Amino acid sequence: MKNGILQLAAKIPVPEKGQRIVVGIDGLSRSGKTTIGNFLHGHYVEQGVPAVLIHLDDYIVERKRRYGTGTEPWKEYYGLQWDVEQLKRELFAPLRTANGLSLAAYDEATDQHRIERIALPEQAIIIIEGVFLQRDEWRAHFDFLCYVDSPRGERFNRESPDTQKKLEKFEQRYWKAEAHYLETVKPKASADHLISN
Repeated sequence: MKNGILQLAAKIPVPEKGQRIVVGIDGLSRSGKTTIGNFLHGHYVEQGVPAVLIHLDDYIVERKRRYGTGTEPWKEYYGLQWDVEQLKRELFAPLRTANGLSLAAYDEATDQHRIERIALPEQAIIIIEGVFLQRDEWRAHFDFLCYVDSPRGERFNRESPDTQKKLEKFEQRYWKAEAHYLETVKPKASADHLISN
């Protein structure tokens, strides 16, 4: 996988003075997005290129807004797990011009949010990793998108044994939402780069 990430880095333009390049690492659950994002960020830091890494899962909404809402579980996951419009306003829209971001970061232990501030260098590569990045509301904010393709069975095997016991949750919530994304957005076809993991 390291070679695939280095090939990805070679395709991403180095930002010129005053420029920010926004890179998305898209893929389904447990596909390897976080690992790739961390490696890519470290690669740029080693090369002396200013880089910022943002994990989309840090900004989900509280449980009552994404579970037991009366809608189908897969729709809760796809449509309610994140406040799509709030992230569009507070994360994606300011990326090019703001000196920094103030985002509502989720704390799983308390099921509450705290404000997290992220400094944005004037010249930088900004890496955002997360699931469903190519949805219509966010797609235009990226300069370069990588899709991490990984078969469902392999991704499921990467889950902990306890998590694997919740098969019905995967079938009704996660896998249906993923199927919807694959069918309607077609992220593999629209990505600039594909990594198989």
